[in-house]
Amino acid sequence: MQGLILAAGRGSRMSALTQAGPKCLVTVGGGTLLERQVAALRAAGVERIGVVGGWRVGALHGRGVEVLHNRDWAMTTMVASLCRAGDWLCADATLVSYGDIAFSPATARRLAASPAPLALAYDRDWHALWRRRFDDPLADAETFALDDDGHVREIGGRPRPGERIGGQYIGLTRWTPAAWRRYGGVLRALQSSAEGRRVDMTAALRLLVERHDAAIAAVPVDGPWFEFDSERDVELGAPVIDAIDRLLGAPA
Repeated sequence: MQGLILAAGRGSRMSALTQAGPKCLVTVGGGTLLERQVAALRAAGVERIGVVGGWRVGALHGRGVEVLHNRDWAMTTMVASLCRAGDWLCADATLVSYGDIAFSPATARRLAASPAPLALAYDRDWHALWRRRFDDPLADAETFALDDDGHVREIGGRPRPGERIGGQYIGLTRWTPAAWRRYGGVLRALQSSAEGRRVDMTAALRLLVERHDAAIAAVPVDGPWFEFDSERDVELGAPVIDAIDRLLGAPA
């Protein structure tokens, strides 16, 4: 089992906190997000861990991870960073994490144990977290619905007023080589146009579901998690980080 962290973006909403490096290197509670991600992945049995960097990529070296470089980071999204790691995704099952999230080792283990070729982690109780982070939770939420078999039926759209949202994708997926061989070409093809290069990850997953009948299994989170997207999130997410640290032990 491998782990891959997508951390190429500038993270401009973090302001000065990302001046020297990407969001995964922001310090919260005495350790970086990267340290928590690596520890949670190790707890799930991950042996090889890589990070796809872009902005201030040099800051990622010397941190016990393999560093890949998305040289077009400023003009692309995490979809391009994922495609940059195509050789990894063909080699072994890989847990793929956004660079700006923290999650429990139990969530990583649960996702790693999924028998599905392609799976993602989601939060069924998302609304409580979104209420803490946003004045209007629906302003940032995306559509999410499952079919009767527990596969993603809808993801990544703008919710309509009154629409039921069954969860939120947290930014953690599990790809097997079989899934990448089947869908990697679709994602690479998105990079062939300027418009496609700006498609974000949830929109890309929606494309796989709607146009390519992808069966993406949905695995609920087990324990605390948080997304760090702004300076305010560092303060709001500190208690979550404390809870995760108690599960992990202090970051190395």
